[in-house]
Amino acid sequence: MVVPSLCLYSTLCFTSAANMVDTSPKVQSTRIAMAEAIVQFQPSTFAELVESNGQNAKGAIFTVSRIAGICGSKRTSDLIPLCHPLSITHISIRFKINKELNQLLVYSRVKTVSFTGVEMEALTACSVAALTIYDMCKALSHDIVIGPIRLCGKTGGKANFGCVEFDADHNYF
Repeated sequence: MVVPSLCLYSTLCFTSAANMVDTSPKVQSTRIAMAEAIVQFQPSTFAELVESNGQNAKGAIFTVSRIAGICGSKRTSDLIPLCHPLSITHISIRFKINKELNQLLVYSRVKTVSFTGVEMEALTACSVAALTIYDMCKALSHDIVIGPIRLCGKTGGKANFGCVEFDADHNYF
């Protein structure tokens, strides 16, 4: 019996077939994506993080997290099975502190000139950076919560939306 292919998306069919999308018919263009991850701390842990200027026994938390996010973004196609390997032209990881909510916000902005977007690379960058913050702070508390992680915006494809630039009036570092 032949099972008909009932494809809802280009990568997933009811036949359980997995397909990497053929991007060759697409137009190569500059593509940018921005993502955000929230790392939620208990008040005492957050106060210690802020008072120490992001330094602890493991080292410079924000520097290591930034490097981890950049490395994670570059390895996205190794982690997400149907994600195309891309030549990334720029990655920026920035942080913002929300003292009122005991949160550290992680932002990534990823850029390429390609046939496909960099949404997954931006989301991976934020995810890996947030996981690295958890790893470097877990000695202080295991009550650290990561999430939500979201795509803030993307440009360069056929469905552009949201914001892909860091706001000038925010205090990023």
